[in-house]
Amino acid sequence: MLNRSSQPTSPQHMPMDALNEVLQDFRLSGVNYSRCELRHPWSVALPQQPLLRLHFVSKGPCWIHTEEQGWQELHDGDVVLLPQGIAHRMASAPDVAGDSLTGAQITPLGSNVSEVVREGTGATSILFCGSMTLGACALYPLVALMPPIIKGCDVVGNDPIVGPLLAALTAEIARPQMGSATILSRMGDLLAAQLIRCTVNCDRASTKGWLAAIRDAHIGRALAAMHRDPGYNWTLESLAGLAGQSRSIFAERFSTVLGEGAARYLARLRMQLARELLGQSGLSVAEVAARFGYASEASFARAFKRITNLSPGVVRRTIPGRIDMDFGL
Repeated sequence: MLNRSSQPTSPQHMPMDALNEVLQDFRLSGVNYSRCELRHPWSVALPQQPLLRLHFVSKGPCWIHTEEQGWQELHDGDVVLLPQGIAHRMASAPDVAGDSLTGAQITPLGSNVSEVVREGTGATSILFCGSMTLGACALYPLVALMPPIIKGCDVVGNDPIVGPLLAALTAEIARPQMGSATILSRMGDLLAAQLIRCTVNCDRASTKGWLAAIRDAHIGRALAAMHRDPGYNWTLESLAGLAGQSRSIFAERFSTVLGEGAARYLARLRMQLARELLGQSGLSVAEVAARFGYASEASFARAFKRITNLSPGVVRRTIPGRIDMDFGL
């Protein structure tokens, strides 16, 4: 996203589907995955985390509990995604308490995939669980608008990909073999990305907010352009031109749908991306400032501090927090 030409795209060359334009840089990266064989009774509490979580039930029994929706039973072949990584509990039955992973046998299968086995006398649950990160901060508005818990059966509908993918995942989980760690990891990333896309496509009722804006025939073109080339010197006039509207109509419509003006939105987008670059790329503050169109490091630092409440130097010097192995659960 950040390495493309800074020349804006003329309106006649903008894609009709602005959502696809924004999602073209969409990517997930698995942090931890686990293939779990857990004998009833088992239960584990999973705290809030900044990563997405995915659970696929190859074989039950399995239940999931969230504060918002309470206990829900998951059946064989069910998959759930928690886009914001909210706190929840997984268990073989609602009345099982405590942390049952203590004493479980954990065997690494690859660099980011482990096998978790808990012996017992009850029925065996076979799960595939994972934590993953979103590759671009620019898509955080999309994730923030999603339901806290997404059940695959509620959103996939007639999707031609998810069904065969789940069948292949079930087969791979049932018969681990050479290369399974890599294949399971790639399947997990693909499954989560597909669920997010299905959720976006299913949510057609939004009249305000980011999803409504990106689907708007006019606002969507301008929004996609900002996401595609956030460092360009966008003005209200140039964005209105992309939208095919007058300056006043565009400004009013943008604020009505998104709840803030285009300039404020663009500034927040730039700082989200700048924070990602400062924390991960090794670029200097001056280099990041120039990438986002700021004439001086000082002006960039002021804008960054105003929006993030942090100085860019602090973010650049901070070592990213260690992500503890949680066996993918």
